[in-house]
Amino acid sequence: MEADKPTVINAQGDVEGTLKGKDAQILGRFRGEIELSGRLVLGESARVQARAVADVAEIAGEFHGDLKVRSVVLLEKGRLEGTLEAQSMAVREGAQLNGSVNTGAPRSGGSVVPPPPVTPAGVLAG
Repeated sequence: MEADKPTVINAQGDVEGTLKGKDAQILGRFRGEIELSGRLVLGESARVQARAVADVAEIAGEFHGDLKVRSVVLLEKGRLEGTLEAQSMAVREGAQLNGSVNTGAPRSGGSVVPPPPVTPAGVLAG
């Protein structure tokens, strides 16, 4: 098997487990965990329920679960339900996105600085 070819789960496939590697294309059903260093592509017939980490994701089918990527494109017939964490995202007209979304620069390991205390109007703090 050539190293440059993506792992493919065809439209008749029904897989449960852990998928690790560089690139993957899912056209059928998958349940479990996905860990990719490259691209995750879900075709229109894909039905995925997973916790997934990849560099880039392109979703034309259904994804349910947690998705953590650098960049994601949710295509016209794509549907994502769950938690999405991405530095950049594009959602095409007709796509569905339901859940929590965190986009932008990756979070640093630093601490969160709380906002200053709020004082009622006319009262001096101190």
